[in-house]
Amino acid sequence: MEEEVKNNPITNSQNGVVVDDDTPTLSLETLAALKEFLAEQNGPPVNAEPEEEKEKEVALVTEDWRLSQFWYDRDTAETVAHEVLTLTQPSHSQSDFRVACIACPTLYAYLKNFNHDISVQLLEYDKRFEQYGSEFTFYDYNQPEELPLEMKHAFHIVVADPPYLSKECLEKVTQTISFLSRPGESYLLLLTGEVQRDRAAELMSLRPCGFRPRHSSKLGNEFRLFTNYDPGNRLGGWEQED
Repeated sequence: MEEEVKNNPITNSQNGVVVDDDTPTLSLETLAALKEFLAEQNGPPVNAEPEEEKEKEVALVTEDWRLSQFWYDRDTAETVAHEVLTLTQPSHSQSDFRVACIACPTLYAYLKNFNHDISVQLLEYDKRFEQYGSEFTFYDYNQPEELPLEMKHAFHIVVADPPYLSKECLEKVTQTISFLSRPGESYLLLLTGEVQRDRAAELMSLRPCGFRPRHSSKLGNEFRLFTNYDPGNRLGGWEQED
């Protein structure tokens, strides 16, 4: 669900409008969003991307803010998807290397777009994603282990984006990750707020990478990508500890 506003999705400067004593003026961020909207209404610009580039874009259902859904921007989705695909390389067959995406449908969609044969399971609360058939599993983090038994310790890579930035939510998602992952073997990637840094280290021994995830909705919270393995030069590397 790539989620919660993650405390509050709209940074409240009058919902993007800066008000002085006289005439209200739009903030730079709001002006940019308005310009983008008008450009879409007026058709593609002269220097629009060629068709082959546009084919790389992935279509997703509309974000539902009531479910705290905020999709990754394209660069974030592609970067994380390429990292997952890189981690599958030691396997002779990517279809045998199982990936679980917990509440991150954007990543699922990009992975399947890059490699249709990769084995990916999406665990998601929003039932609109039932369109993915057998690769969709309904998931409610409040019931972290109410999942099909065949999923237990079955995944080589587990990527999670907890829906909320609360201690309780991360603890329950951690239970799900433990249920899905192969003890001592699985690669774990966690996308969540910087505020969860200490909890991620305490619960799963995860460390932050230099790469900073971003969302299409330009959320105000600082997000990070944490891993249980050293990515080397990828993902900006592990952030050096003080």
